[in-house]
Amino acid sequence: MTHVLILRVTVKDGERALVTRNGRLERVLAPGRHRLFDPRRELAAEVLGVVRTEFPAARYAVLKAARPDLAAELFEAVETKANEIAIVSLDGRPVHLMVPWESRVYWKVATRIEVERIDVAEDPRVSVRHLAMIERNRPTIVTEAVVENHEAGLLYVEGRLVERLAPGRHAFWVAGRKIEVKRLDLRPQVVEITAQEMLTRDRIALRVTLTAFRRIVDPERVVASVPDVDAWLYRLVQFAIREAVAGRSLDEVLQAKAALDAELRDYVRARVAESGVEVTELGVKDVILPGEIRELVNKVVEAERLAKANLIRRQEETAATRSLLNTAKLMEENPLLLRLKELESLERLVEKVGRIDLHAGEGAGLDALLTRLVRLKPAETA
Repeated sequence: MTHVLILRVTVKDGERALVTRNGRLERVLAPGRHRLFDPRRELAAEVLGVVRTEFPAARYAVLKAARPDLAAELFEAVETKANEIAIVSLDGRPVHLMVPWESRVYWKVATRIEVERIDVAEDPRVSVRHLAMIERNRPTIVTEAVVENHEAGLLYVEGRLVERLAPGRHAFWVAGRKIEVKRLDLRPQVVEITAQEMLTRDRIALRVTLTAFRRIVDPERVVASVPDVDAWLYRLVQFAIREAVAGRSLDEVLQAKAALDAELRDYVRARVAESGVEVTELGVKDVILPGEIRELVNKVVEAERLAKANLIRRQEETAATRSLLNTAKLMEENPLLLRLKELESLERLVEKVGRIDLHAGEGAGLDALLTRLVRLKPAETA
């Protein structure tokens, strides 16, 4: 406050007042009430908070040039160099994360300033302690990656493979460099090769769908040799099935599926052996024929089945006839067997008849009837 020739300034705790004369810093006022003689009204006072606060770096540079003693007494200037990260703590609490070639100035009259400098050129990895200190809203400074148990993590610094990361959480400084973590799934994966039209050796068009099971066994080699594993394997299997079908007739494709699967597996495995990928299984899933060809094949199959059924029926009839012939020969040679067969036929007939009336003849009784009915041997001639 000013009153005639006096400039009155009140400075609270946690504040400082910068007194300037005609725009040039003259003194700094501590907390309290101050009366400054100013007959020409040349003085001005600016009251600033000094607890855990920054001071503009541009004003600090001017102040340091004019009054280096006051600059050293009041402020802590922090400047980072190339490939250097600084973590600034105010009263023991991490507050600011400074990137390379950055400058900040802090009041130190009421705040304890601590600066931890990190040379990221030596090791790009962020330690667990530093990761807990820095701000999480600085994606331009730190990159994080989580590698699962079933994955392989490959660390690339400036495009160069540095190491293979173990499962877990990893963080790296990206200031002034390019860092990339490539994650590869090591679990078996299924690759479906959709139907594509092709011609057999006998010029019949068909479509074949296949299924392949693959897994990565050497992540470093895969990344170095194959940009996209599934797309590369897809094209390779397509080329293999085209060659295999083109060298076979339709009947061979339909009948020798096991041989076709084995040929495809050998072909593909021989070409992926040096890429770090293992093809565990590969086989034909479906063979799709055009409508008219499918009808013809169905008719041929139906005719083959009918012919086979007729052959089986003829074989059964022949076997039955042969069995009857053998039975007739036995009966011709053995009259007793013939009588037993007659009795069996009579027994089956009796089971289907509700009532049977037997007549032994006039003057003959039941005894004569039974004797004539069950006699198995003709009477001997005298």
